[in-house]
Amino acid sequence: MSVYVVTGVSRGIGWEFMKQLSENPADLFVGIVRNKPATVDRVKAELSDRSNIHIVEGDLASYASLKQAAAEVESIAGDRGIDYIVANGGLVSEFDAFGPIGALADKPEVLEAGAIELLKINVLGNIHLFNLLIHLVKKGKAKKVITISSGVGDVDFTNKVDNTGGALYAASKAQMNLIVAKFSTQYKPEGILFMSISPGLVEVGRYKNISPEQMKGMGGFIQKLVAYAPHFKGPISPEESVKCIRATWEKASIENGSAGAFVSHNGDKQWV
Repeated sequence: MSVYVVTGVSRGIGWEFMKQLSENPADLFVGIVRNKPATVDRVKAELSDRSNIHIVEGDLASYASLKQAAAEVESIAGDRGIDYIVANGGLVSEFDAFGPIGALADKPEVLEAGAIELLKINVLGNIHLFNLLIHLVKKGKAKKVITISSGVGDVDFTNKVDNTGGALYAASKAQMNLIVAKFSTQYKPEGILFMSISPGLVEVGRYKNISPEQMKGMGGFIQKLVAYAPHFKGPISPEESVKCIRATWEKASIENGSAGAFVSHNGDKQWV
C-alpha cells in the first residue's frame, strides 16, 4: 500500500493524478486544495466509489493554512507516513503569459506584484509544504518527493525556441528546480528522492479564452516547437501526461542519478 499526498487536485493534471493514484483501494490518497467543498462535491459526483480519497484544505499562499493541512494529513496517514508527495499545485500567471518581459517596462507595479505572488505560491509555498511534511516522508517506504515543474523553466529550451512569453512564471519554475536540488542534497543521505518533472505541453483548457492577438502569438510559439521537435503533434491529454510522469518517477532512484534532477515527463530533456 502506498500513501500519496498531492496538491492542486481540483482540476487539470491534479485531478488526473487523483483519478489514477486512487484506483487501487489499498492505496491512500490525500489531495490538498484551496476550495475543499467544491472538490469534495466533484469527488462525490465522479469518484464516489473511492473511499480511499481524502480532501484537505490548504493554500500554498498561506503558511498557517499549510500548517493546518499538514496536521490533517498526519492524522489521516498516521504511522504509515507518506510514500509520495506530488507538488502539483501552483500559479500560472496570465499577465505575462503571451508577451515578452519588456512589455511590462511601463507597468512596474504589475510586474513586481506578479513576481512576488509567483514566488510566494510556486516557490515558498512548496518549501513550506516540504518542510511541514518531511517527517512523514521519512516514515514512508518509497520516500519520493516530486515537484511538477515546466520545460519553460529550462534556459537551454528557452534559447532554442526563442520563447519570450511567461518570463516570470518560467523564472518561478527555474527557482523551484534549484530549490528541489537543494532539498535533495540535504535529504539524499536519508534515502529521500527529490526531483522535478515537467508534465509536457498538456491540454487543460488554458487557451480557451485568449484573444486573437494572443492566439497569433501562441501560433508562432507552436511553430517553433515543431521546429524544435518535429515529432510534436500538439498538446497531450492529462491522462497521457500523468501516466508518463508516474512511469518516470517509478524508474527514478537516488542510485541511478535522479536525485535533484529536472526531467521531462518521459525522463529526459526533450520537453515536448
